[in-house]
Amino acid sequence: MILDFYKYQGTGNDFVIVDNRAKTFPKNNLALISKLCDRHFGIGADGVMLLEEHETSDFRMIYYNADGTQTMCGNGARCMVAFAKYLGIIDSKTNFTAYDGEHYAEVSEEGIVSLHMIDVDKVKIHDDYVFADTGTQHHVEIVEDLTNFPVFEKGKKIRYDVYGAPGSNVNFVQQLDAKTFRVRTYEKGVEDETLACGTGVTAVALAMHATHKTTEKNITLPVEGGILSVSFEEHNGTYSNIYLSGPATFVFKGQISI
Repeated sequence: MILDFYKYQGTGNDFVIVDNRAKTFPKNNLALISKLCDRHFGIGADGVMLLEEHETSDFRMIYYNADGTQTMCGNGARCMVAFAKYLGIIDSKTNFTAYDGEHYAEVSEEGIVSLHMIDVDKVKIHDDYVFADTGTQHHVEIVEDLTNFPVFEKGKKIRYDVYGAPGSNVNFVQQLDAKTFRVRTYEKGVEDETLACGTGVTAVALAMHATHKTTEKNITLPVEGGILSVSFEEHNGTYSNIYLSGPATFVFKGQISI
């Protein structure tokens, strides 16, 4: 079988996207997901996404990590919105369904995709880290020298030793100014550091506000692959009207035999 695919990236977080409205993709073949993501023997990506039809929204997004597990992916969703626009399914605004429910998004004339994230009513503050679920689980920890910090080694240890088999993504953060926080993320499912994580920077923005590292509600977040921004509202510890914004870029399209 020949599979048509599209490659997109959002601040270096890269994805293989398949138009699966005809429902021909073998979704139960998790080994295929890993093969497509393999950077040596496949296409190479942090995850695979399928675009499918949905009864009540513009489309359904199905996201697979490189190991075949399903979750929500913020940068993936932004790339999927750009892909849906490319296909002519949407114009500049959309409502779609993902792993964690319904989402709204807009695409600007400059190609910036702003994604409405789920509300977050629990930001758990611990002595030396913060935990929040922004569509997937996130551990947030402040460090002194992020450039030289061993993200892979420390992230992997926390992912398994603290959170066990289910795991959590692990974000290491360095504050640059009153509203700017640099982030590096170890992602479960990929089991490595990625160049960006959309749900991760969302968790970081909320965590920095909840711990009074900032009073701003529009946060700039440099990541290894570029710059993302997160805006939100907060009332009595509940975060709502959360938007994740940044570029979502077409890289190439192709075919692969599966």
